[in-house]
Amino acid sequence: MHRTFKPFATLILVLLVQPVLAQPDFTGLVEDSIPAVVNIETTRFGTRPDEAPENDRRMPEDMPEFFRRFFDEPYGRRGQPDRMGGGSGFILESDGLVITNHHVIDGADEIIVRLSDRREFEAELVGSDAETDIAVLRIPAEDLPTLEFGSTDDLKPGEWVIAIGSPFQFEQSVTAGIVSAKGRSQGAQQQYVPFIQTDVAINRGNSGGPLISTDGKVVGINSWILSSHGGNIGLSFSIPSEVAQNSIGQLLDTGRVARGFLGVQLQAVSREQADALGLERPTGALINRVEPGSPAEEAGIEVGDVILAFNGTPIDQHSELPPLVGMERPGTEAEMTIWRWGERQTVEVTLGEREADAVETGSDGEGAVEPSNALGLIVEPLTDDLRNRYGDPEGGVLIAEVESDNAYRAGIRRGQLILMINNQPVGDMGDFNEIVEGIEPERTVALLVQQANGATAFLAYRPENGGGE
Repeated sequence: MHRTFKPFATLILVLLVQPVLAQPDFTGLVEDSIPAVVNIETTRFGTRPDEAPENDRRMPEDMPEFFRRFFDEPYGRRGQPDRMGGGSGFILESDGLVITNHHVIDGADEIIVRLSDRREFEAELVGSDAETDIAVLRIPAEDLPTLEFGSTDDLKPGEWVIAIGSPFQFEQSVTAGIVSAKGRSQGAQQQYVPFIQTDVAINRGNSGGPLISTDGKVVGINSWILSSHGGNIGLSFSIPSEVAQNSIGQLLDTGRVARGFLGVQLQAVSREQADALGLERPTGALINRVEPGSPAEEAGIEVGDVILAFNGTPIDQHSELPPLVGMERPGTEAEMTIWRWGERQTVEVTLGEREADAVETGSDGEGAVEPSNALGLIVEPLTDDLRNRYGDPEGGVLIAEVESDNAYRAGIRRGQLILMINNQPVGDMGDFNEIVEGIEPERTVALLVQQANGATAFLAYRPENGGGE
């Protein structure tokens, strides 16, 4: 009996002890890394009362002296106190090159870098870039401990990483967690950064500090958190090392960051749009506008094309394209794989330069209103007044009413212009009627529509009158 249960008891003991033994030990990693992490303190100088504008006064000039006695501060101009801020950073080169976030030092009149050995230096701002949230500083010091960048190519969700910084001014704080995801987009404000998402505890003051992998390399720079109350809830985002190195190199070389420019407006490909475009699944970046004179137009890119790959890198989500384009220097020749209404093609494009490239994205006109049709839309022709109001488009018809529930759910609205239907240009009412008559039953349609402000978008739905859902 005793012999029967002994192996079983041993197995239970192993199972209980194994999780404890599997916990990572970061002590060596922290000891090696922490000397190169710095605290950054910024000051935006205020103004003395005599330096404030004449109209910046605490009390009106005609206030009687009797009432002024009830105020603690004397009558006069307000002035403004100094404003303090700060964050974290790390030393990249031993001769005093320090990396942090742009938003940490933005607008600062004085930047103080405090080392782990308590020495303090006033830093010179070499350059910064708001789009990637990177800033490069230099301090007058030599033989400093450093950290080096690693690669995120092989970084996978589930891997351990640590962050070192100064949350809430608690210097040299260490937190650990795992990589949650890669390639996260924050939207148009930082469309060139495919953020690394982690559950590492990052709080106010951690910004600019390093995200370090278990091999001691900096794989990211901590940038922002997603929180409703300003504290960590396990959603932290870091700038990948490759993006940071690209910006740092350009800031050191030229003092600014130049990015490749394609000249298109992009949107995601929905399931309905994929069906309408003939794609097997919703993937890629759908082009709903090509800017006149842009590199995209010169390369023959058309509205309705779906970019499936850029320089051999597959594009699954439309937000993945801007970082790839932005990482290339202006003048670079790039190869794109596109899907053009049922055919896969390869296009060569020479990238230009501009600050921003790919961005996401009612009428009482006159004329004879057409009755409802297979699209479930009531449209009318464009008058000269309407053309002027919509920026003089080459063609199109105006949506007067939306009768189709599917169309409304897809985003079709009264006051939009229909410029294309299933990649066929709509020049006027004649074109519209001819295209609609040829729509196949039970087939999803894709409409290129334009708002009054000039913004365009592809919207897809299955018309009820075209065969139902």
